[in-house]
Amino acid sequence: MEILHPRCAGLDVHKDTVVAAVRLASSSGTVGEVRSFDTKTPGLLALSAWLAKNGCTHVAMEATGVYWKPVWHILDDGQFSLILANAAHVKNVPGRKTDVADAQWLADLLAHGLIRASFVPEAATQEMRALLRTRKQLVREQASHVQRVQKTLEDANRTPTTGAA
Repeated sequence: MEILHPRCAGLDVHKDTVVAAVRLASSSGTVGEVRSFDTKTPGLLALSAWLAKNGCTHVAMEATGVYWKPVWHILDDGQFSLILANAAHVKNVPGRKTDVADAQWLADLLAHGLIRASFVPEAATQEMRALLRTRKQLVREQASHVQRVQKTLEDANRTPTTGAA
């Protein structure tokens, strides 16, 4: 199969660690290296530097939940072409039971162009979505507090006034 991305990496992202596997193809063959990094900012900066040092151009990451977001934000500086892989699409191969094997598998799939990227909106859209989610939650909490006060007043045989005379 043709190699589309000769210098790429696969990241298996978890809450506390990122397992990274680089895959470097050349005319003499393919070599790889695997390392683990912390998910706090210094660890993610070290990950970015390590990927750059290895000349990676494309990076695919797999994560469940929102653990991919800090990794994405650190690596999304234009140095790498990032792909967020849907875990359900890339997990369907038996025999890969470790994070290292998952990261290597992602790198292999990416090298051959076999990962379908999930949609990741631009930073401004992500910020607006977060703001709207927060507003929606605050409106729900406000309604819940109003209902709680009404219930308390009803239990005390008081009816809340509506302001109409």
